[in-house]
Amino acid sequence: MTNKRAAGAVARTRLTPVVVVDAALCLLAEEGLEAVTTRAVADRLGVRMNTVLWHIKTKRRLLELMADAIAGEIAYDGLPAGAGERAAELMRRYRRSLLAHRDGAALVTGTYAAEPHTLRFADTLLAALGEHEETAEASARTLYALAYFTLGLTQEEQAMDDTDGTRFREAVENGPYPALRASRTALADDTFSARFEDGVRRILGPGRTS
Repeated sequence: MTNKRAAGAVARTRLTPVVVVDAALCLLAEEGLEAVTTRAVADRLGVRMNTVLWHIKTKRRLLELMADAIAGEIAYDGLPAGAGERAAELMRRYRRSLLAHRDGAALVTGTYAAEPHTLRFADTLLAALGEHEETAEASARTLYALAYFTLGLTQEEQAMDDTDGTRFREAVENGPYPALRASRTALADDTFSARFEDGVRRILGPGRTS
């Protein structure tokens, strides 16, 4: 065995998918999602890219595992007893886990990670929705609506520049947009937290009638 092959074998025995994902999350925090590549992760770990690929196979797989690690930070203790409020609280905790990571929502969007932490969250949320909605189909639809709304809102929140609000107000004030002008205060001044709470409540609705 050559020295290079020996070094690669040693690196593979020391690395694990968890170590690779942790390194990728650190890279995400420091440089953002665009910087997360298998080569960059390998450089951070001081190994060859093929060594990283030995453990995670593809960049897509790396992103799936990173998304699942973010879902793994969601806590399940102290959830409300009421089904609707339990679902709302789960979505609050989901949003916090996304916000805890730079570009967290952009990372998770589109990963479709069928991994333990992600599945546990979905299962727990669906169980709450099963008590809140009239049918299993309605529960599934509401789950999708909550997840897509939260991901989209959080992605916008994480991408928003400090000057975006000012630019919006100026464009509306100086343009032919009467409906926007009439609602510009609510549109521009609401916090993302307020938008989130309002949206979740609208999606959940009153729940079962009996």
